[in-house]
Amino acid sequence: MLDAAAAVAATASPDRPPVERRRRLTPAALAVTNQKVRRAISPIVIAGAVRIADLVLLSLVGIALYFGYVVPLGGFYWQYIAAILAMAATAVVCFQASDIYQVQIFRGQLRQMTRMVSSWAFVFLLFIGASFFAKLGGEVSRLWLSAFFAVGLAALIASRVFVRSLVRGWAREGRLDRRTIIVGADENGEELVRALKVQEDSDIDVLGVFDDRNDSRALETCAGSPKLGKVDDIVEFARRTRVDLVLFALPISAETRILAMLKKLWVLPVDIRLSAHTNKLRFRPRSYSYLGQVPTLDMFEAPITDWDLVMKWMFDRLVGGLALLAALPVMALVALAIKLDSRGPVLFRQKRFGFNNERIDVFKFRSLYHDQADPLASKVVTKNDPRVTRVGRFIRKTSLDELPQLFNVVFKGNLSLVGPRPHAVQGKLQNRMFDEAVDGYFARHRVKPGITGWAQINGWRGEIDNQEKIQKRVEFDLYYIENWSVLFDLFILLKTPLALMTKSENAY
Repeated sequence: MLDAAAAVAATASPDRPPVERRRRLTPAALAVTNQKVRRAISPIVIAGAVRIADLVLLSLVGIALYFGYVVPLGGFYWQYIAAILAMAATAVVCFQASDIYQVQIFRGQLRQMTRMVSSWAFVFLLFIGASFFAKLGGEVSRLWLSAFFAVGLAALIASRVFVRSLVRGWAREGRLDRRTIIVGADENGEELVRALKVQEDSDIDVLGVFDDRNDSRALETCAGSPKLGKVDDIVEFARRTRVDLVLFALPISAETRILAMLKKLWVLPVDIRLSAHTNKLRFRPRSYSYLGQVPTLDMFEAPITDWDLVMKWMFDRLVGGLALLAALPVMALVALAIKLDSRGPVLFRQKRFGFNNERIDVFKFRSLYHDQADPLASKVVTKNDPRVTRVGRFIRKTSLDELPQLFNVVFKGNLSLVGPRPHAVQGKLQNRMFDEAVDGYFARHRVKPGITGWAQINGWRGEIDNQEKIQKRVEFDLYYIENWSVLFDLFILLKTPLALMTKSENAY
C-alpha cells in the first residue's frame, strides 16, 4: 500500500482546472475559507529558538558577571569563560532531559518553572562537584557563582514569562494549530474526529470532512464537524485557506479509493496521512506517526518545512540582498539602455503562479515594445519575434531581464533565489494550459518559485513549444523539491552563470 502511494508522484494527474476555472465550493466550505487565517508558526522552530535563547542568555549573564566582578579583582582567566559556556550548554541539555522544550509546556507556568529551577540547581551542583574533585574549589569566586545562579535563574524565569505570553498570543490567533481536514464522512470519520477532539493540549483543529458519497453512509456532520464538500473540492479549498494536514479516515483495505484520491491531492503543499485508528492489522510501532494517541501512516509530507524553511528564508534574504547590491550598477545600465532604445516604462509586471498557485506580481525589465506588451503571456515569444526590442533580445538571451525579481526576493518575499521558475497564469503549450499538457504540473508549486532553478541550469529554459520541454521542466522541478538543501541551492546559483552562457539556445 505504501509503495503504491509513493509511486503516485510519478503517475499522478492533478485533476484540477487552472485558476481561471475554479471549482465552486459549498456554502459551508466558503464560510471556512472566508475566515481570517494567520500564517502558521512551527512548534519545532519555536522550541529550537528557545534552546538557542537559553544558551545565549545564560552565557551572557555569566560572562557579564565575570567581567563585572572577577576580572577587576583578580584578572582575566579563560578557564572561567570555558566553564560558563559549558554550564550554559549543560543547562540546555538538562532542560531538554526535563522535557520543558515543548510548546504545550511553554503555555503553562508552574510545571515548566519547577522543572527549570530543579534543572538549573542540578547544573550548579554538578559544577561544584566537578570543581571539588578537580581541586579547583578555592580558585572559583563563591560570590560570582552565587550571583550567576541567582541572576541566571531570574533571567530564565523572565524569559519564560515572555515566551509564555508570545505562545499564548499565537495560540489565540490559531498560528500553532494544525488545520486539518478529514476524508471520509462515515462512522470511521466520526470516530476519528471524536478521538482527535477529546485529546488534551492537542494542536489539531478539524475544519471539516469531505466525502464523495451521497448515500446514507455519508454523514452531514462528524462529531460536530460539518461536511464541506467532495474530494474534488479539497484542492480548491486548500488554495483558498490554510490547510496543514489531510487525514484519511479510510481503512487500508480501500487501496483503490485511496490511490485515486492521492492522485488528486498530492500536488498540495500539505502533509497527507492515513489514519490507522480502526485498522485491525497492526504494524511495528515505529511504522506509525502519532497525532496525540491516534496512530497514522505517512503518505506525503509538505516540502521544506520547519528549520529548512528558516534556512531557506535566511539564504534568500542574505544572498539575495548581496546579489541585489552587486547588481544595482548593471540594473541601472540596463534601465538606461531600455529607455534610450524604445518608448515606454523600464519595468514590466506580469501575473505568475506563486506558492500554492497563488497569483503574484513578478517584475522584469521590459523586453517587448510597450504597445505590444503581453501581460497575460497569451502568445509566447518565439525566435526573431518582431515584438522584441533590440535591447530586449540581448537581455532575454542573457537573462538580465530577470534581475528586478531580486526585489521580489528581498522585499516582497514571494519569490526565492532558487526554485521552479514562475510561469505565466495563461501559459500554454499550443492550445492547452500547462496543467493539461503534463501530469503533476501543479506539484511544482508546493514551494516558492525562484529566479533560477534546477531545470534552467540543465538547459530547460526559454520557449516552450513542444511536450518534451514542459515535461522536462516539471520533472527537474519535482526533483529539486524532493532533494532540496541549502548546498543544492548554492550549487545551482554558482552554476547559473555558466548555464546562461552555454545553454541558452531556447532563450530569445
